Amino acid sequence: MNDEQLLRYSRHILLDAIGIEGQARIVAARALIVGAGGLGSPAALYLASAGVGHITLADGDKVDLTNLQRQILHTQERVGQLKAVSGRTALSQINPEIEVEAISERLVGERLEALVAGADIVLDCSDNFATRHAINRACVTRRTPLVSGAAIRFSGQLSVFDSRRDDSPCYHCLFPEGEDIEEERCAVMGVFAPLTGIIGAMQAAEALKVLSGAGTPAIGRLLLLDGLTMEWRSVRFSKDATCTVCA
Repeated sequence: MNDEQLLRYSRHILLDAIGIEGQARIVAARALIVGAGGLGSPAALYLASAGVGHITLADGDKVDLTNLQRQILHTQERVGQLKAVSGRTALSQINPEIEVEAISERLVGERLEALVAGADIVLDCSDNFATRHAINRACVTRRTPLVSGAAIRFSGQLSVFDSRRDDSPCYHCLFPEGEDIEEERCAVMGVFAPLTGIIGAMQAAEALKVLSGAGTPAIGRLLLLDGLTMEWRSVRFSKDATCTVCA
């Protein structure tokens, strides 16, 4: 790192759990963020401010007025603009020394797998089970760590999956694909604005821990937040020996 980076990231470097070595790993890292909405906004902002050297921001939607209640990457002036492009503008203003790639499409198939293969960490900030399962399959195939978050109404959840570890479950172990799970979308159900900030910021925190080697990631734990009472629950779960994705 150069002198300016040492100054910019000095408060990380002062932390014994991160230090110069951990911050250097963050600066050299490549992160893929799928979704530039309520969760992706705070997650991307914190990864950018922390110095993740290359951030790929993928989202096929455009900024809508209803997004501004919680999607803090975007501004009223950028309503109608592609979210990935709007997000790139915001991240470049936060930290002009990082590289931000904007992908304005919904990632599927070989395109998704190629981007996962080129990333050191993936943050699933999407809002539907089909995308979450596709991301999980790609991360298991490419052995890329995955930080998954969700927020709806006043309820949030977070977990980390790292297929580099033999004992790590995957997203399918926790939420098997094909089970009768009701799909809830914030466009219909609503979402408490700060809740997306809390969960998205925690996704960034877990990603930075994985990249730098600091602390213990939330692997094998599902963190559940009730935003109305502001109470947390931590539920432990294990790798499914019969999982069709990672077993």
